[in-house]
Amino acid sequence: MIRFVLGGARSGKSAYAETLAKHFEQQGGRIFYIATAKSQVSSLTVASSDATEETVDSEMLSRIQRHQADRPAHWKTVECPLYLADCLQSLDDEKACLLIDCLTLWTLNLLESECLEKEKRALLSLLPTLKSEVILVSNEVGLGVVPMGKLTRCFVDELGWLHQSVATCADEVTFVTAGLPMKLK
Repeated sequence: MIRFVLGGARSGKSAYAETLAKHFEQQGGRIFYIATAKSQVSSLTVASSDATEETVDSEMLSRIQRHQADRPAHWKTVECPLYLADCLQSLDDEKACLLIDCLTLWTLNLLESECLEKEKRALLSLLPTLKSEVILVSNEVGLGVVPMGKLTRCFVDELGWLHQSVATCADEVTFVTAGLPMKLK
């Protein structure tokens, strides 16, 4: 079963996806939480000197910590910012639920790494073959105006096309707004 959960920021989409995973777990399944956010410290070269300073996005780390606190501690977390198809294939098992949160950050990571097309094709080819329960979470970012910047337009376009492809192969598609799930498929 492939379930696709979409919604805006703070819509309740992750909580809804986790509820689906908990139902699977109650039937004896194991949960793998595949986190696509980059939680590591990044290096930033300071323009005024040759020194390299370690920086971290504290707001993003707070978000990651909040997500970690919200889900059961015994769920196995796997960080996978890029090679999602390889990760899912390595964890595939009919007794497993693979909860991927989220395709939004994964797409951004792939754009930055310049490997979007290859990894997107790999994921879309793999999804229908998996034995695991699969729950994919993503932000719906295409409900506003066309962004002004070229990179932002590219991101919104690519994410929208990915959403259409994932929705096509998904058994269920749910849009969450204000904490309320609405079945689309």
